[in-house]
Amino acid sequence: MFGKHRLRVAQLARCLSSSAGLGGLPPTLKTVIKAGVDGADVNITGWVRSVRVQKRIAFAEVADGSTLRGIQIIMDDPQMASKLTTGCAVQITGRLVNSPGREQNKEVQAAQVEVIGPSDSESYPLQKKRHTLEFLREIGHLRPRSQTIGAVTRLRDCAEMGLHKFFHENDFVRIHTPTLTSNDCEGGGETFNLVTPGTKHPETDFFGRKVNLTVSGQLHLEVFTGAFKRAYTFNQAFRAEPSQTGRHLSEFWMVEAECAFVDRLSTLMDVEEEMIRSTTQHLANAAENDLGFFLKDSEPLAKLVRRLSDSQQYPRITYTDAIDILQQADAKAKFVYKPKWGHGLQSEHERYLATVHFEGPVFVTDYPVDIKPFYMLPNADGRTAACMDLLVPGPCELLGGSLRDHNYERLQSKVEQLGFEEGSLDWYVQLRKFGTTPHGGYGMGFERYLQMLTGLDSVRDIIPFPRHAGRCQY
Repeated sequence: MFGKHRLRVAQLARCLSSSAGLGGLPPTLKTVIKAGVDGADVNITGWVRSVRVQKRIAFAEVADGSTLRGIQIIMDDPQMASKLTTGCAVQITGRLVNSPGREQNKEVQAAQVEVIGPSDSESYPLQKKRHTLEFLREIGHLRPRSQTIGAVTRLRDCAEMGLHKFFHENDFVRIHTPTLTSNDCEGGGETFNLVTPGTKHPETDFFGRKVNLTVSGQLHLEVFTGAFKRAYTFNQAFRAEPSQTGRHLSEFWMVEAECAFVDRLSTLMDVEEEMIRSTTQHLANAAENDLGFFLKDSEPLAKLVRRLSDSQQYPRITYTDAIDILQQADAKAKFVYKPKWGHGLQSEHERYLATVHFEGPVFVTDYPVDIKPFYMLPNADGRTAACMDLLVPGPCELLGGSLRDHNYERLQSKVEQLGFEEGSLDWYVQLRKFGTTPHGGYGMGFERYLQMLTGLDSVRDIIPFPRHAGRCQY
């Protein structure tokens, strides 16, 4: 019996030492708890979330960012907690034991408590109470310590890994697209221009021409789909958009993919569906506790996550069908903007389609060509483009994509008609002269994807340091 116990303790020690093998890093709570053996000696480092002192005993919750709940520390002598305050950094040695509580399965019987970094309890703004997300935005340098933002941060990390896993397993090559560019992919003019201090002539500044922060890596990805059949990028994008809604940021992350030898919009939608399905399943398995933190009190949200993960195809309707549905619903829905063919769908329209009518994800395809970017392939009818948006409850538009126009003469004509700076897109149009193929791609806002899964009202609570009109702190 004792031999087996010593063996398990030895296995724990090897596990902890392997975690600490990265330059002697202390093990994370996740490692300690996962490998935990009742009675094992442990050394815990982290930050105190709460302290509770009673007459003969004291308790503290310590977290280190690797788990949702942290771990409870039991101090048989209340004096051991005399210097502990919420927010302080600590090192605790003691014994790992099974917990009788339902909230955690392990806790630590402390033998020694050392404060590494004190925290002033009078001025520390994060106390053991529920703080609003608006309040947490005002203390952005401290909000990662809150349970909600901690869960979001781990979900971000896990979701990114899930996306890379999906693309790599399906032979996509990641391309590092540039942040600085001389192009405005969307043609909307909502770009941040880059100039050196004191310049009077931006067009002849540092780079010899006007340069801005990228709004999308799509055009650069298309360069690589002349040599790689499947390419993707995961990169920051910047838009000088003054919108103050919960769906917009001036700096955000985009996952974009381009595929060569694709001539059907349905093929692209199949790829997009599988990307979302695969990534959501990955999160459900690898980040179960963090995802569950947001789903536990919302059955509609849990239902949406199940729907995103299942094998049933997402509904697919045309823009014309969508307008018909919206017009029929207008009498009850009382839309502020009346749905009309030829006009873009407003947020209230997208929300109705995804949340009320379909109660889940829905693709809307074949928008009027006049309201879509120049690079989209026109359909045979000449009125619509071979494009799609994926609408979902929450952020509404999650993803957009299209087949790309691969006709040299037609694309050249469109570039000239739209008045782009002369020669600025010659390289892009020229791609159609040398071994062009039918191809297509899409882009998904990473923050919107996570906003959908967490049910949070604003993407400002999804990104670590939100930048938007009037706000660029830190």
